[in-house]
Amino acid sequence: MVDVAAFGFVFVAGLITALATGVGALPFFFFDSISDRGNVALWGFASGIMVAASLFGLVQEGLAEGTPVEIGVGVLAGVALVVLAHEVLLDAEIDPREYEEADFKKLVLILGVLTVHSFPEGIAVGVSFADLGLEGGTQVLGFTVPLLAVFMTVAISIHNVPEGTAISIPLRSMGVSKWKMVWWAVFSSLPQPIGAVLAFAFVRYAREVLPYGFGFAAGAMVYLVLTEFIPEALDTGADLPRGGKPTLAVGLALGVALMVPLNFV
Repeated sequence: MVDVAAFGFVFVAGLITALATGVGALPFFFFDSISDRGNVALWGFASGIMVAASLFGLVQEGLAEGTPVEIGVGVLAGVALVVLAHEVLLDAEIDPREYEEADFKKLVLILGVLTVHSFPEGIAVGVSFADLGLEGGTQVLGFTVPLLAVFMTVAISIHNVPEGTAISIPLRSMGVSKWKMVWWAVFSSLPQPIGAVLAFAFVRYAREVLPYGFGFAAGAMVYLVLTEFIPEALDTGADLPRGGKPTLAVGLALGVALMVPLNFV
């Protein structure tokens, strides 16, 4: 029997992570721009959070549920999905200047590109809720929520803030209004609640695939960090001393330092 309340709860958790992306646009209500150094630090911070959440949250939980081989197969599947999605959408470069005039076809294309980046994060949230309602969690609004789910929801929400800032920077330079920047930042993460519900349904009713699910989510997120977040940070910091690498390293360390203690709360 389908537990509608449980699916609704997971959807809300995914929606919270999506709304957190909008927070990244709020600094532009007070400042006209953010320095390259600040952006590099934010990308590093987001990368550290995602790597820590993947390794100390998803992979660790996956090993408690299955074997290293099962986790490894899941990781490879997660990487393969992101690679395949990028290949399919390779020529779908979206110019933010066209966002406001986008017709239906372009909106579909935009959503496809954004899904590549945000859908795996939604999957991570959904997988982490696999034990929702079972013993061993913490009480939230009448639900027994797994600590891993709390950890992943917090991790991805924090990660989404600098991602929202990165989305807002070109929009700001092109004169898009502040509230529309918030909207487009949130829009970029709307696939997350959908991915969360789909992943939750899958692992909820097919428990034997749960280790693969943990590996899948971890593989997709770490691959995105290595191929998207860190290169973006290095590109942004190209004109900084030593190419911005020291700033990136500090951001990475701070992100890991924030998330590792939360894993043991």
